[in-house]
Amino acid sequence: MTQSFIFYRIEFMSEKNAALIRTHLPGFYKTLFSLALPITLQNLMQVFVNMLDTIMVGQLGAAEIASVGLGNQIYFILNMILFGTSSGGAIFISQFWGKNDIKGIQKTLGIMLGFSIFVSIVFTIAALFIPEFLISLYSKDPVVILYGAKYLRYVAISYIFLAISFPFEFAFKSTNHAYLPMICTTISIILNAVFNYIFIFGLKTEFFTIAPMGVAGAAIGTVISRAAGTSVLLIYSSLKKFEILGSLKNYFSFSKKFVLKYISVALPVLLNETAWGMGITFQNSIFAHTGTDAIAAFNITGTISQLTWVFFIGTGNAAGIILGKKIGAGNFEEAKLYTYRFAWFLPSCAALIGLFLYPLSSMLPYIFNVDSSILLQAKKMLTELICFYPFNAFCMFFIVGFCRAGGDTKYAAFHDIFWMWFIAIPAGYIAAFIFHLPPNIIYLCLLSEGFLKTFAGLLRLKSGKWLKDITN
Repeated sequence: MTQSFIFYRIEFMSEKNAALIRTHLPGFYKTLFSLALPITLQNLMQVFVNMLDTIMVGQLGAAEIASVGLGNQIYFILNMILFGTSSGGAIFISQFWGKNDIKGIQKTLGIMLGFSIFVSIVFTIAALFIPEFLISLYSKDPVVILYGAKYLRYVAISYIFLAISFPFEFAFKSTNHAYLPMICTTISIILNAVFNYIFIFGLKTEFFTIAPMGVAGAAIGTVISRAAGTSVLLIYSSLKKFEILGSLKNYFSFSKKFVLKYISVALPVLLNETAWGMGITFQNSIFAHTGTDAIAAFNITGTISQLTWVFFIGTGNAAGIILGKKIGAGNFEEAKLYTYRFAWFLPSCAALIGLFLYPLSSMLPYIFNVDSSILLQAKKMLTELICFYPFNAFCMFFIVGFCRAGGDTKYAAFHDIFWMWFIAIPAGYIAAFIFHLPPNIIYLCLLSEGFLKTFAGLLRLKSGKWLKDITN
């Protein structure tokens, strides 16, 4: 963080830059938080709904909660693919928005929709016709496979709604309509909670009775909530005549050359997100094989940290949208100024917000009913995480912020994958299975990724090579 601050001060020595700071500084925080707040709240609500789903299904039994959890692994893979595709498209949309090129936005959205719907259809067919096979990839327990297959057959219908909403949500966030995805997520969460409860446990009234449906009820609740959220998203944006909405002809007016350019920018993002998701899975596997206490402490740490980390997901994505718009408008110097301000502002926020994790760590005995040794390890992990928070915040900005905003997705993907897969994960593996070190030391090895990746990000930031106008 100190190094980024030094870079920031050097960059602003000239009178021209000083004048730009005085002109645009007052609107910096307003612009950032007007975008970051709805994105942050949307992510926070998604964290809460995941916890709510786990609690509800957890009332049914171990096999049921395991089956729904494994069934959602299929959703997780689809989610990563859709997220990678839409994130890549959002880079183009932010820059086109800066140019006020609505047709460019629409043809980008058309590619996003076409690919997302195609992938979701493949996943839907697989979940409908071979659900037992899909669940058997994760578990050999026949009861879990039975419940998991039942859950997949019902929830598969929701994949198409997910494929439609993802591209539109990213497009709306990138065009200053970030509040709408937040509202739709809120509606989905409320409906999910209500219908999950009704269909999982049943409902008996004077006029009708709904029999308990268990895991199938959880799936039906998910389908209804996603369908409702997608419907509100499309209907409201149509009534308000949002700029990016157009005819099918406009959406699919892209040329072969533009598709190839889209792939060259979006494919590294897709590979990046996929490799990152697999890395998180592998980290869980390391702790799971280390022991039940180790994975419990790791999961407790992750659950607590999610409550604060959503702020940096929101601000990182908001920063990328702001920078993309500046680049698209041709305001390169202003984009650089904003980038350096983000480079010290976000780690500074992380240092402050990370301190809130420490009092939370003291409350662990009141939140989790587990052995004291597990709580001790979790507290140690949270303390380590506090120290790394500023580095992790800068890395979030490095990957999803200035590199993706500037179309520098290959560099971002390489460093996000390299430091995780070739340094941090091998170090964690060696610490766990060769030296048999305590869980908090294994965790420290995995956290080293953020510290090392920060230097690669600072070098790229200073070089200015990240800034590209990909819409020309």
